[in-house]
Amino acid sequence: MDITQLAVALRDQTAALAAALTGTDPDAPVPTCPQWRVRHLIGHADQALRWSADLARTGQPTAVPDPLLSDPGDPATWLESMRADADGLITAVGEGTTPVWTFFGSLPSRFWLRRMVADMTIHRADAAIAAGQSYEVDAALAEEVITEGLELLTSPATLALRPTLAELRGTGETILLRADSGRGWLITRKPDGPTFEDTTGDVDATVAVSGTVQDLLWLFSQRLTPDDQRVTVTGDRSQLDHWLAHTEF
Repeated sequence: MDITQLAVALRDQTAALAAALTGTDPDAPVPTCPQWRVRHLIGHADQALRWSADLARTGQPTAVPDPLLSDPGDPATWLESMRADADGLITAVGEGTTPVWTFFGSLPSRFWLRRMVADMTIHRADAAIAAGQSYEVDAALAEEVITEGLELLTSPATLALRPTLAELRGTGETILLRADSGRGWLITRKPDGPTFEDTTGDVDATVAVSGTVQDLLWLFSQRLTPDDQRVTVTGDRSQLDHWLAHTEF
């Protein structure tokens, strides 16, 4: 997705997240984030947008905010605040080309816009689930979020940040995410860490998961389980289970 498409997606997802929680008890649980209440979810979203905007604006690192210490304020202001914070990040990122600090070294500021689009898309689903509402995501956005997530998980720098991801190493086992549109992602678990590549059509894999690209996103982000009838798993299910068990954040 280009910078304009990412900006549109961020505005859409943040507004949908806040709107889903309008009228919800701030102390209600968030089933997909068991350690959080609704106020933590909206507080984290606000914090993350402001924090990433500061990084994009200054180019310098600052402490990662703690969602459990967030104060989202009056629920009546949530939608307005989220819209303002989304616009603040978009403005700070600008054309997306300025080098700024990231966990993975100096990268163009576009990194933080794309990262927040992915984060807000998944948390928008959390918000809808907490509020007992249905939710949908555009196929192109689902593809973008899956790809961004795989880029992070297969980056050598990620292992330094989260050493437990060493469990994703393997000896050539493969996991195929295969969308019914034909789009696919083939993950290969190598001795020095996992890699992935885009695929089209059927390819051999140790285990394959098929479904709509949207449902593959929810599986990949663990908002849907492999037992859900919306996805079909073939091959060595233990490889998929092991991957999901070690990519839970």
